[in-house]
Amino acid sequence: MTNTPHPTTYDALVIGGGAAGLSGALTLARSRRSVAVIDAGTPRNAPAQGVHALLGHDGIPPAELLSRGRDEVRRHGGRVITGHVRTATRHEDHFTLTLADTTTLRARRLLVATGLSDILPDIPGLARRWGRDVVHCPYCHGWEVRDQPIGVLATGPLSVHQTLLFRQLSADTTLFTHTHGPLTDEQAEQLAARGVDVVHGTVTALETDQDRITGLRMDDGRLIPRRVIAVATRMRANTDPLTPLGLRPVPHPSGMGEHLPADPTGRTDVPGVWVAGNATDLSAQVGSAAAAGALAGAHINADLVQEDTRRALAAHRAPLSPAAEAGLHERTADPGRRHGL
Repeated sequence: MTNTPHPTTYDALVIGGGAAGLSGALTLARSRRSVAVIDAGTPRNAPAQGVHALLGHDGIPPAELLSRGRDEVRRHGGRVITGHVRTATRHEDHFTLTLADTTTLRARRLLVATGLSDILPDIPGLARRWGRDVVHCPYCHGWEVRDQPIGVLATGPLSVHQTLLFRQLSADTTLFTHTHGPLTDEQAEQLAARGVDVVHGTVTALETDQDRITGLRMDDGRLIPRRVIAVATRMRANTDPLTPLGLRPVPHPSGMGEHLPADPTGRTDVPGVWVAGNATDLSAQVGSAAAAGALAGAHINADLVQEDTRRALAAHRAPLSPAAEAGLHERTADPGRRHGL
């Protein structure tokens, strides 16, 4: 591939270099769009040993998957820039992004794939084990923790549902109500029917020994032995630098946190801006995030095609200036002269 200068204004800038962002960028690059990915280099799944339930790539280390994705984007002419967006501004026909190192980039369209932040309960020892033996998703980590003593830490209205999902993976599953409050009679009956123990009281610490979880310490001093802790985090879209564009997270209907709403193609209410991945779909796994990125990329390209066509049509229909019309008449009036005869 021949090296060409990076354009002053890209067709699209992708903010976020995870599965959604890279997939969207690849789709745009394969459509011969000038595209750059701004990658902060802090993927949500970095602590995990492998990406799971991704067809054809089950167990692949997250860093390896992203490295392959970056190479594919570059191979098709896209650019990957390491950096953080500091400010974002919308103009009449383009966007301007300023990075933390003062680099300024312009684009006709934006794809927001910034992911989300997981907010864990403030329990000593919990955050250090996140992504290892403190997990949240039965489909991302469930097979790897099957048949182990699992403790589910209640954090919201979906905690009983989460407990029943993990009970599918291990008969030794315990729900810790923590600060969530009492269960309904129906919830208590469901858990009892499935053989799930319920521990009431506040959890004060996660205990470990030789780099393994040993259990949860309760406010009455008891240590309840567990090897794995499942906890539903509160999730929030990482979009603070984009607030000036009118992109503000709102509560997700599930109650799991805050997201950027969008239509099924990823189009937001802000003209020219799409979103894909966990920034809009809090429960998206890597596969669905990548698919959403590809879909958004395709719709961004289609939107640009429509704009390019409108511009071309306007130019095609525009009357020639007198000078241009005279030049055209001179070139076509004498065929012999035109051919140098």
